[in-house]
Amino acid sequence: MVSSQPKYDLIREVGRGSYGVVYEALVRRTCARVAVKKIRCHAPENVELALREFWALSSIKSQHPNVIHLEECILQKDGMVQKMSHGSGSSLYLQLVETSLKGEIAFDPKSAYYLWFVMDFCDGGDMNEYLLSRKPSRRTNTSFMLQLSSALAFLHKNQIIHRDLKPDNILISRGRPDASDPEPTLKVADFGLSKVCSAAGHNPEEPVNVNKCFLSTACGTDFYMAPEVWEGHYTAKADIFALGIIIWAMLERITFVDTETKKELLGSYVRQGTAIVPVGEALLENPKMELLIPVKKKSMNARMKQLLKEMLAANPQDRPDAFELELRLVNIAFKDSSWDT
Repeated sequence: MVSSQPKYDLIREVGRGSYGVVYEALVRRTCARVAVKKIRCHAPENVELALREFWALSSIKSQHPNVIHLEECILQKDGMVQKMSHGSGSSLYLQLVETSLKGEIAFDPKSAYYLWFVMDFCDGGDMNEYLLSRKPSRRTNTSFMLQLSSALAFLHKNQIIHRDLKPDNILISRGRPDASDPEPTLKVADFGLSKVCSAAGHNPEEPVNVNKCFLSTACGTDFYMAPEVWEGHYTAKADIFALGIIIWAMLERITFVDTETKKELLGSYVRQGTAIVPVGEALLENPKMELLIPVKKKSMNARMKQLLKEMLAANPQDRPDAFELELRLVNIAFKDSSWDT
């Protein structure tokens, strides 16, 4: 249904990325707060990233508390808006798909095309902002690890490889002060580089194993990329590596300064002389390199240290899958009284 009446009022800009602007918005009918990511479809690469995110989020048939939820996707052409659904026969939708596939604009460039993703509103910024503005907390570290491993197991169960896990893409929904558990809720977001592993060539009755779904496009963010991603041949085990970098950095508060934005970011690395090198790149050059874990603290729980080393193994086959990872973190958190972050 095409309409000229918008359902949402944009209140303020809360974030800006390489291909979209995120706003805090209100639903006109209910005054509920939502987040709206508004993406201008003026270049094929923007359309491709937007459709990747749309396909990934719309492929999930259930919700998870630690994965951002897509309420709806709206296509705006000039002053008219239309709700989009995956696989829609709408001519506007098909023009976007054609643009993504061909790598050239397949619609009238004189018109202004935008995609609006309406999602959960997260009021606590991202994981970097939240953790680096507070003192280290064992309780928060434990909560965040369990939430992240649960989210990743859910995504992999739904045949989604995120491919760009990093603290910037993990949003915070703050807990109520009067709640029984005041720890905030994490939401894995930004699925623009994600890949949904299809059943093509497989028995459609059997779920696709994301750890056997090989991808060849090298993408992600340097400091969180697994060694095999640098080579361009990898599976969902690359997400395990990225999460290992994030958890290690969180536990020891390891940070680096982004050369472009000058922001301090959570992320582990290897020192080579005066330079800092992404762990994945260093392991690609020297797969037998022994990672110094912990690197800043005097000690670390032995089971946590071993798990981090496995998550960051040069050979992806030596890493746990997302389901084993979730179980092991639960065991460390709740069954080891000497657990110490």
